Amino acid sequence: MSYLRPLFVAALALGVSAAALVVAPPAQAASATDFALRDLNGTQHKLSQYAGKVVLLNFWATWCGPCQVEMPHLEAMHKELGPKGLVILGISTDDAKLDATVKPLVKGKGLTYTILRDPQTTVVSQFNPAKTLPFNVLVDKAGQVAKVHAGYNPGDEVALKAELVELMAK
Repeated sequence: MSYLRPLFVAALALGVSAAALVVAPPAQAASATDFALRDLNGTQHKLSQYAGKVVLLNFWATWCGPCQVEMPHLEAMHKELGPKGLVILGISTDDAKLDATVKPLVKGKGLTYTILRDPQTTVVSQFNPAKTLPFNVLVDKAGQVAKVHAGYNPGDEVALKAELVELMAK
């Protein structure tokens, strides 16, 4: 996904907020790189185990204010669209020093979608080399990256939900 870096640089040069940047993948869809991460209970999850489903990868951190504002919207999508086949994988990019803050934040926010840990940021680096947070990757049923969203502004959840519903209908 190295095609993202020049887009971020160009957007910043033009004065566009990276927080408001929605980036479509290249014309020829790229396969989402498979990965394995552990959830908060230590269970390993692989992206490939969700083949045939639409997956939203949400990269976030406990220190990221916009990430925390976005979380209740993702939880609402999970509750509404999860039974229809949507999988949300919230991927914490907090390092090991902040590990103790992840579980309390997830519990405090009442999040029920799957939360994974990426303390070495190896997975976030594959999908988001600039490590912009929050960062959402929409993966279609065929395992292709359909769209990415960098940052969060209030109201972005409306477009995100519409894109997810559209992918689920295909």
